[in-house]
Amino acid sequence: MQRFVVLAVFLLLVVGGGLLLGGLSVVGDWYGNLAKPAFNPPPWVFGPVWTVLYVFIAIAGWLVWQRDRSGWAMRLWAVQLLLNFLWTPVFFGAHRIGLALVIILLTVVAILSFVVSAWRKHRAAAVLFLPYAAWVAFASVLNAAIFLLN
Repeated sequence: MQRFVVLAVFLLLVVGGGLLLGGLSVVGDWYGNLAKPAFNPPPWVFGPVWTVLYVFIAIAGWLVWQRDRSGWAMRLWAVQLLLNFLWTPVFFGAHRIGLALVIILLTVVAILSFVVSAWRKHRAAAVLFLPYAAWVAFASVLNAAIFLLN
C-alpha cells in the first residue's frame, strides 16, 4: 500500500507541478506575435502531450525511487525535472528565448543521461523516458527556430 502512496506523491509532484506551471503561464500576445516555424504544432497539442509525458516521468521516478533513492539515476531524474520546470517561466514568463534554449538543451542532456544511467537497473524507467526525450528534442529544435526567427 505504501508503494502506491509514494506513486501518488510522484504523480502529484510531477503532473500537478507541470499542469500548475502550464496553467500559470499566460501565453498571450507576446507568444502569439512571435514568428514561428512551419512545423510549430497547434497550441492544443501541448497540453495532452505534456500530461502523458508527465505521467511517464512520474512513474519512471517512482520506479527508480523504489530501488535506488540516492543513486545517479534518481539524481538525474531530479535534475531533469528541475530543468523542465524552469523552462516554462523563463520562456513564457521572462520572455528569454535564448536562455530558455540553453535550459532545454541541458534538459535533453539530463534526460539522455538518465536513460543511460537507468538502462541496466531500471529498464522500464529508461524506456518511459524515450518519448519524453524525443518530444524535448523536438521542442529544442522548435525553441531554436523561434530564437532564430525573432
